[in-house]
Amino acid sequence: MDLERLLSSKGRIRILKLLFSEGQANISRIIKETGLHYRLAMRHLEELKRLGIVAEKKYGKLRIFEVDLTDPKISALKELLDRLEKL
Repeated sequence: MDLERLLSSKGRIRILKLLFSEGQANISRIIKETGLHYRLAMRHLEELKRLGIVAEKKYGKLRIFEVDLTDPKISALKELLDRLEKL
């Protein structure tokens, strides 16, 4: 995992914090909660998918993005972000 690339973007961190707290969300919710524009949010989500952090499920036209907190690397990333936020 490329931590420098992952943590260098406020947008990716906002998306991750939302998904870590909610578990999953559709693109409309992600845009509303993070304040990102659609294209930028999608670019960040594609990068997070490429890194293996976010998974996407499609139900017709509905796209749900989620994180699997049972995955050790994802739960470690959540813990890291939680600790950094407390500083």
